[in-house]
Amino acid sequence: MFSIRRIYDPSMPVNRQAINQVQQILRDQFPALDKKDIKKLPEQLTNPLKYRFRSILSVAENNKGEVVGFALLLHAPDLKFCYLEYISAADKMTGRGIGGALYERLRGEARALGGIGIFMECLPDDPELCRDADILAQNKARLKFYEQYGARPIANTAYETPVTEGDDNPPYLIFDDLGEDVELPAARISKIVRAILERKYAHLCPKAYIDLVVDSFHDPVELRKFRYLKKNLPKPISKGPHPPERQIALVVNDQHDIHHIRERGYVESPVRIRSILREIEPTGLFHRVPVRRFAERKLKRAHAADFVDYLKTMCAGLPENKALYPYVFPIRNATRPPKEMAVKAGYYCIDTFTPLTSNAYLAAKRAVDCAMTAARWILEGQRLAYALVRPPGHHAEHRAFGGFCYFNNAALAAEELCEYGRVAILDIDYHHGNGTQDIFYRRRDVLTVSIHGHPRFAYPYFNGFDDETGAEHGLGYNLNIPLPEHLDGAGYRVALGKAIKRIRRYKPTFLIIALGLDTANGDPTGTWSLKGPDFVENGRMLAELGLPTVVIQEGGYDSRVLGSNARKFFKGLWEGTFGS
Repeated sequence: MFSIRRIYDPSMPVNRQAINQVQQILRDQFPALDKKDIKKLPEQLTNPLKYRFRSILSVAENNKGEVVGFALLLHAPDLKFCYLEYISAADKMTGRGIGGALYERLRGEARALGGIGIFMECLPDDPELCRDADILAQNKARLKFYEQYGARPIANTAYETPVTEGDDNPPYLIFDDLGEDVELPAARISKIVRAILERKYAHLCPKAYIDLVVDSFHDPVELRKFRYLKKNLPKPISKGPHPPERQIALVVNDQHDIHHIRERGYVESPVRIRSILREIEPTGLFHRVPVRRFAERKLKRAHAADFVDYLKTMCAGLPENKALYPYVFPIRNATRPPKEMAVKAGYYCIDTFTPLTSNAYLAAKRAVDCAMTAARWILEGQRLAYALVRPPGHHAEHRAFGGFCYFNNAALAAEELCEYGRVAILDIDYHHGNGTQDIFYRRRDVLTVSIHGHPRFAYPYFNGFDDETGAEHGLGYNLNIPLPEHLDGAGYRVALGKAIKRIRRYKPTFLIIALGLDTANGDPTGTWSLKGPDFVENGRMLAELGLPTVVIQEGGYDSRVLGSNARKFFKGLWEGTFGS
């Protein structure tokens, strides 16, 4: 058994390990390949401008995580075509369906990218062009394999003309129209052929040779007649659900509803999760994954030990139906915490409306587990992951809870990721992410950016000003973008563009989005007027960062539109990441 996933970049250990194994397959299966071509593979994934192609690497892995095959597809967005550079099973793994599964996956990738189809080279099955009988037999088998997909040599051109006269085994140019029966206008195909020869073989092919080949394409451009397939019925592209690596890993807090404050006006309620799930699950863009349990000590990466211990002890001692609201606050002397546990709530809280309950600690710890699970999926190669949680977390500071938040889910996910690279946290909740700012304010390995309503009118009131830019080692690594009380989608995108520009300059390995949907028109806790199309566009803009991304749910309290806006945000994010 094997599974197939796409590798976007070498930033994560699991990807670096897979790339190393791919390079070994190249050495084993393509012994004549220049060592420089093998060595450049990681850079091909990260520097498309240099190689003038966007490289799409897919690997087939067994249940031990070993790469048993791979395929490298080159995409030229400017000319809207794909070129298959390599496809191979590992040594002693041929004939097990790996090549077919990889090629079918690539056809799906190419279809999603749009464009005319897949081009590739195959060695000839004509005895006049291949003098070695054994090699000729291999060439026939390979062309027979591709013909079952409808892919055949382009006929009556000079493409198979040897660069050096008399050379044996010059390649055909093969084309797979992905079952679309597309026309091949010579003017367009000539541009594609020139791009292939100049971008891939400029060091081997003189200009006169390239001109000769390109000029040999004339209308009508046709594929060779079927030679191996008895009936001209090539395999269609599977139209099943998106494969998991092209979906969003969905981690749902399955214990969120044990924390339910049944008081009138308490908007942070279980219906929020149900509203979102009802809209996003039918889209086919998500695959739900189980929540992993993480040690309680990991909470103390981002939060003070005495704070964590207090929440656990206090919540465990409360009766099932009692909610304890802070009512005494240490304004005069914050250095002397009171002894009485109930009074002590105000020592650790920043407001009067976030209660402690018997299950608050348990629900909040499970939300952290979800956020860290999502981060783990990213480290294991998933491109997008979504922790759908309540209670939220971005108001929870190093030693304080508040704003319905107990532990900072985004901060703890960042702690899980920053061992492997720099992290940017972008908070797009209507309210300032004061807790995230507080935790990372003196650090530079995590960039914190928050777009929010100005603190002169919006909670938490005492943080979120634009002159709060970090301190000590973190100076310059906190960006607040406070915005006016009334704002539409176009105005919001100006601020989002500013945030994205700062994140690009930081060059993080990972992105965490603290997703607040309380920016929506009519939300009971906000004043802005973003609508459905705005959430789609915001998602697309964030996808353009091209980063492995964890999305963690924060606010959003109008259950009538909450799910719809979540669906639209993820539609934009998914389309921008994987193509529509």
